[in-house]
Amino acid sequence: MAKDTNQTGPRHVAIIMDGNGRWATQRGRPRLFGHHAGAKRVRDIVESCPDLGVKYLTIFAFSTENWKRTQTEVAGLMKLFRRYIEREAQALLKNGVRVRFIGDRVRLDDKLVALMDELELLTAGNDRVHLTVAINYGGRDEVTRAAKRLAYDIEQGKLTHKDVDAETLAKYLDTHVLPDPDLVIRTSGEARVSNFLLWQTAYSEYEFVDTLWPDFTPAEFAKVLAGFGARDRRFGGVKA
Repeated sequence: MAKDTNQTGPRHVAIIMDGNGRWATQRGRPRLFGHHAGAKRVRDIVESCPDLGVKYLTIFAFSTENWKRTQTEVAGLMKLFRRYIEREAQALLKNGVRVRFIGDRVRLDDKLVALMDELELLTAGNDRVHLTVAINYGGRDEVTRAAKRLAYDIEQGKLTHKDVDAETLAKYLDTHVLPDPDLVIRTSGEARVSNFLLWQTAYSEYEFVDTLWPDFTPAEFAKVLAGFGARDRRFGGVKA
């Protein structure tokens, strides 16, 4: 979708929620304890969005690379995702949050996928905040899947190679109904993009903060957003 260059604050914020495991380790607790704390923080940040002028929030919950973690941690995360959906569904509906999930669902268990589908349908009429949750998501994987769908439509005669440009390919991405992020925040002090929204963040601003995700409060979120308006976003152009 086209960028609104007149937007002074970030309309769409994407967050790489990093540091749950380290937060737990610092407290002598198992990593899953940190993930549970991180899930509670998601609620706080989502609830703060309307007052901060954030219409779209995209969070990185589980990457295509996270399957490399221990079986115990992966199983615990999948259980946490199911529990989060079951517990938060009615609150999300009541608070006007529309939920979408992006990523490859093929590897996810059937119960989780069914809950994801139900929550998307339940909240489809909401428009106060658009929350997008990336599960089993990777930027390269997304572009690869989009290219396969595009190639298939060419094979079927729906398009020709002459029809293919950046705008056309973007329509095949998981995020085709969303505006590109204005701002990407990564917590925990790491300064890398970790295969997150590679296509969509071509002109996004980035903010790397030292705070571990469970400690990232709405107040700190507001502080980061306040600094966004001072940035000079030219989108490749030069201002006179």
